[in-house]
Amino acid sequence: MTRTRLMLICLFALSATQISLGQQADTGARRVSSPDGSITFLLSGALPVVDETGVFAAKNPVESSMFYAVEFRGKRVIEHSRLGLELAGPGALGPGMRESATTTGQADETYTIPVGKTKAVRNNYNWLRADFADRSDHKISVEVRVFNDGVAFRYTIPDQPSIHQVKIAHELTEFTFAKDATSYPLLLEGFQTPYEDEYTMRQVSGLHKDWLIGLPFLAEEPGLGWVAITEADIDNYAGMYLKKAPGAFALRSELSPHVDDASIAVDTPAPANSPWRVLLIADEPGRLIESNMVLNLNPPSKIADTSWIKPGKSAWDWWSGEAAPSVSFKTGMNTNTMKHYIDFAADSGFPYMLIDAGWAAVPGTRSDDYAQLADITKVNPDVDLPGLIKYAQGRNVKIWLWAHWTSVDKYMDRAFPLYEKWGIAGVKIDFMNRDDQWMVDFYHRVISNAAAHHLMIDFHGAYKPDGLRRTWPNLITRESVMGKEYLKWSARTGPVHNTTLPFTRMLAGPMDYTPGAFGNANRETFVARNMMPMGLGTRAHELALFVVFESPFEMVADYPEHYQGQKEFDFIKRVPTTWDEIHVLGGVPMEWISVARRSGKDWYLGSISSWEDHSVNLPLNFLGPGNFVAEIYADAPDAAQEPTHTTITRQPVTQDSVLLVNMASGGGNAIWIHPAQ
Repeated sequence: MTRTRLMLICLFALSATQISLGQQADTGARRVSSPDGSITFLLSGALPVVDETGVFAAKNPVESSMFYAVEFRGKRVIEHSRLGLELAGPGALGPGMRESATTTGQADETYTIPVGKTKAVRNNYNWLRADFADRSDHKISVEVRVFNDGVAFRYTIPDQPSIHQVKIAHELTEFTFAKDATSYPLLLEGFQTPYEDEYTMRQVSGLHKDWLIGLPFLAEEPGLGWVAITEADIDNYAGMYLKKAPGAFALRSELSPHVDDASIAVDTPAPANSPWRVLLIADEPGRLIESNMVLNLNPPSKIADTSWIKPGKSAWDWWSGEAAPSVSFKTGMNTNTMKHYIDFAADSGFPYMLIDAGWAAVPGTRSDDYAQLADITKVNPDVDLPGLIKYAQGRNVKIWLWAHWTSVDKYMDRAFPLYEKWGIAGVKIDFMNRDDQWMVDFYHRVISNAAAHHLMIDFHGAYKPDGLRRTWPNLITRESVMGKEYLKWSARTGPVHNTTLPFTRMLAGPMDYTPGAFGNANRETFVARNMMPMGLGTRAHELALFVVFESPFEMVADYPEHYQGQKEFDFIKRVPTTWDEIHVLGGVPMEWISVARRSGKDWYLGSISSWEDHSVNLPLNFLGPGNFVAEIYADAPDAAQEPTHTTITRQPVTQDSVLLVNMASGGGNAIWIHPAQ
């Protein structure tokens, strides 16, 4: 017998064993399906045992345990995967446990949100709750919700004689793909991170066991569908990451540990809930972008009157290096420069001006670490903040203020009431760079305190969104992305990165990426610089980012003079930042994407390309009846060589029209469609 033939026989035998044990494990499994029947979640207490190489063990092939699997359109996308928690004290909850009771039900509601990708949100799912116990009467429950666009599950540890204080060392949760998937991991250096790095492309089988992977995690299982893993409703818990698990196609959860005790991730009184472990599932990646599932998994709004929560664009002094080449005074963090930017916001119809680092006073004479030493209840004498606030109000502009998180933690109880008195619209809070349990609690303290004083919040240096903005809609956006600021010192945030973000980071929620660069350059002409930085890609690409990316509070990043006299600026002034409806018209991660968003009766289409040029046909069947006019901002024929060059055309369209969109290398296309007069 040849070695090749022997290997084939062994592989066939292993496959047959997997099928047999899988069927055995599915016997008696609880099933709950989505309202449309396309997705099914299987929950059981019998798991096929695998050894450390991922091969099914020959002895004791089924153990008593909690495990789950997921099917999409009748095909398995997540194979038998472990569930459970490892506690410090009682040990693991999951292995050795059997189901003791199960309840099921359904829910269907529609609610509205003040800002988001859709104004009305439908929350429709079927649910299952299973209680488990072991011989020592340790108890844990698993709650499952199955939507038409994915599944979610979480753990509940009830208060019980042996567990009054829950101390979680690790989660045992695993995610085992049914076949080798093409994935787009965000590889991070450690748990203390702002999620600022490029996404890569790897087969799941090729992920190294030591890599720490941030969420959301996107994967394509060829012939089966697209699956994205993330989490929702992180409250009094630690953030979750992924690592490679035993088994060729398996990943496991990893919790952010306490900063002062790495052996513990969560320490809380019982009863305790974990966040929801979320799997978004679809046949095309664009359907994942349209989902509001992460939002739906959070509690309803705690703010009764949200009329003061207003979306909008903002002028911003930091990215451009406080550039103002048309003025005679010395520019910098001073009253005159900030007034120059306020004038730009007012003249452009923007409701906000964000004053970044440097406005607050530093006690004494120290200047070695301004950000963390700043007293955010006092003002730098170079900045007449009361005068600027009054001046801005006279021009129908409101002020946002930047603050380091350590200053917010120290001064919040005094600062937030003061900002409400001053008329400040919101606070951009920066450099947390953690999602351990303490820091998660900090986010919740900040956002509830800010709501009490009618302040909106933009978290920078932040962990990924988890849908908290449903409960506290004054959390209007956050960063947790490698954004345009990186072009000040690198070429890392270019068109390939931009065409990846909607399918990865943006699945979790809005992202403050700060688009709007008008110093557009290609790879050959780009130079990283701090003052008056360049944009990487064409101007039409930059316009389209205002549609492709989601952020209700949106920076217009460049300096005022860069927009003066530029015909393309009309699109930026007009495009909304919150929406009534969304349709992803097509796209492939790292290649291209086209997104259509509706605001009132108007539609906006944004398309962007990687460094490969793309031509795509976009059917306009979402328009509905009637006659419309499309105003198209496109790459000029020479845009690959001259990235600032665009063409602007108008043409009549209807719902039967198909637009041919041509995008240059690093290019894009931005379209405003409105009813014909």
